Amino acid sequence: MALEIERKFLVDPAKWIPEGRGTKLLQAYLSIDPNRTVRIRIAGEKAFLTIKGCSESISRPEFEYEVPLKDAQELLALAISGPVEKTRYEVLHDGFLWEIDVFSGKNDGLIMAEIELDSEFQEFQLPDWILTEVSADHRYYNSWLSEHPFQEWNDEMA
Repeated sequence: MALEIERKFLVDPAKWIPEGRGTKLLQAYLSIDPNRTVRIRIAGEKAFLTIKGCSESISRPEFEYEVPLKDAQELLALAISGPVEKTRYEVLHDGFLWEIDVFSGKNDGLIMAEIELDSEFQEFQLPDWILTEVSADHRYYNSWLSEHPFQEWNDEMA
């Protein structure tokens, strides 16, 4: 079984400046069940179907398969919520690959960084552009953002 061990952080836009063009991502959800999510993602000229199981701490089962771009475009029409749009940048810091997502569309204004680890207890150095960890905060799951876009958050949600 494939296992994703991931931590998420908010990024300080005053300290992190995108370099390069990044990769445009468009994704939508075919299922947002508490025990599993099914996502279709178009990343540049490629497309992927991803199934993620229930989270336990920062770990969860994850299965990802490349699918034909045309199929992905048709699957987007079956989405149960709005699409999540973002540009992903990859940054190496202290021997780790960080993926920084700059959201656009209805989630414009949100910038998050993710790091995938080999174990939940693996140590790493935080870059100076990290604000705060949001790994356990469901509001920052992309599946949540597809139904509750960042730009629509009010004081009670923030």
